[in-house]
Amino acid sequence: MNFEGMRVMGIDPGLTRCGLSVVQAGRGRAVLPVAVGVVRTPSGAELGERLHRLFEAVSEWMDDYRPDVVGIERVFERGEVSTVMYTAHAVGVLVLAAEQRGIPVHHYTPSEVKKAISGNGRADKKQMTSMVTRILGLSEAPKPADAADALALAICHCWRGPALARAAEAQERAAAKQKEWEALATQRRRAASNN
Repeated sequence: MNFEGMRVMGIDPGLTRCGLSVVQAGRGRAVLPVAVGVVRTPSGAELGERLHRLFEAVSEWMDDYRPDVVGIERVFERGEVSTVMYTAHAVGVLVLAAEQRGIPVHHYTPSEVKKAISGNGRADKKQMTSMVTRILGLSEAPKPADAADALALAICHCWRGPALARAAEAQERAAAKQKEWEALATQRRRAASNN
């Protein structure tokens, strides 16, 4: 599978602020920035309205930029349960927008993204923003942090995507081979029982 030219949308999910980005995979490890921004929803609005606004905004981005794949941060326990729940609701509508368009979604933990971008799974925000700025050749650091995080997710998928695709293909080949062996074994058992 050729990843050069692939458009990757990176999403740093959040209900109040959701970072969105689109990059294009270049030759080798080159990554070209296409767009970056942050969608905000008013904290005083009802949950349904906020989710609807988020869904509409990400849908518009997907329709405008036509990503081939989405890389999104995996929701995990951070301490405040209500914050995690709101983020999980946001992830649900974001994944739904991608699913409606037939766009595959890959989930990455923050440590996976940090490791891919900086080589250190515990890199801080400043290190990550600096690396994202350098990798994309930007003249200034993307702001706010949600925008930089969305770009980091997109870059992470550009770099990890080829290995994930190769692993999936190898798994499919192994499953097909296993089915062949099972069919052959069944044929042999039948032949032996007929004799």
